[in-house]
Amino acid sequence: MTIIGIGADGIAGLSAASQAALDAAEVIMAPPRHLELIGTVTAETIAWPVPFADGLPLLTGSRGRQVVVLVSGDPFWYGAGTAISKSLPAGEWVALPAPSTFALAASRMGWALQDTLCIGLHAAPFERLRPRLAPGLRAIVLLRDGDAPHALAAYLEAQGFGDSAITVLEALGGPMERATPGTAATLAGVFEHPVCVALQVAGDGPALTAATGQADAIFDSDGQITKRPIRAITLSTLAPKPFEHLWDIGGGSGSIALEWLIAHETTTATCVELRADRADTIRANAATFGVAHRLAVIEGRAPDVLEGLTPPQAIFVGGGASAALMARVLEEDQARIVANAVTLEGEALLTQCRADHGGDLMRIELAQAAPLGAKTGWKPSYPVVQWSLPR
Repeated sequence: MTIIGIGADGIAGLSAASQAALDAAEVIMAPPRHLELIGTVTAETIAWPVPFADGLPLLTGSRGRQVVVLVSGDPFWYGAGTAISKSLPAGEWVALPAPSTFALAASRMGWALQDTLCIGLHAAPFERLRPRLAPGLRAIVLLRDGDAPHALAAYLEAQGFGDSAITVLEALGGPMERATPGTAATLAGVFEHPVCVALQVAGDGPALTAATGQADAIFDSDGQITKRPIRAITLSTLAPKPFEHLWDIGGGSGSIALEWLIAHETTTATCVELRADRADTIRANAATFGVAHRLAVIEGRAPDVLEGLTPPQAIFVGGGASAALMARVLEEDQARIVANAVTLEGEALLTQCRADHGGDLMRIELAQAAPLGAKTGWKPSYPVVQWSLPR
């Protein structure tokens, strides 16, 4: 089977190898739009159905014949190549890519592709952009249909980035190619699929900090939140690394898990929260920051709900610590553990954990300047005792 990347110009832009494979095909599978681009052929044609997964059984049912699948551009860059190749044994397929939409868009804009965020949002929410939104960002964004550029512009304006320059690029590489410039606040026009957007972010919207300790105000909460300075210290101690999984036990607003997820695009987390209303807040915060697809929210009491969860590389205990809970998390003997306590009972428990298992014990005391009569004095916060067990 051959996976051929095809551009908006159809067979006119195919390489010699792609044209030869197409000429030898007994079966051609493709979306209706691509079948129209190749015109009349002698091979049997099968329109790839919607949803996409329904086409895979049709494809595997043609094994043993010369099959060509036509997809857009580079099949393995936000394309169909990955799903198709996974459905077939190794050695039964070959891919012949065409220039990707990203490459074509960058060449039209004169942008260095290695310095440009390339992201596909044709099947994902615009919030996936949120952790990266900052003045100066250049991004090429694949979109699902002709209405999506206006929806993206509205999202950017709502985030405070209405000054962002937007160039809507339609049918790149074909005779119907068109570029429409504008800004998120002023974009006008009617657009048609296939479409992408070249985006240069500008405006006064709040960018997320590249360090740990995001501003408290960016999280929705009922007041149950690990405050920024303590959160920064806690994340530093948890030390998130690419591809690692976190258990955040006693999630509250989910701020620890969310910062863990913001730290790197490959991290994942499970957040355990007893109260249903707070669990809903965690989910909403995760959606806001475009990380909901990497977060599992479990409602219930720990340690009862910990069995069967994805094994963690790090565990944070931020609320409801008990001897039973600490005994359970210590069973995860490959995971780093960080636990915070503000009560005397919690402090005693963490002191005992250090005596029994080693690790580091730290007392964090903070004070904020506040009015004191006609002058200013220090208003202390409750001290936080933090026990950490590196592994």
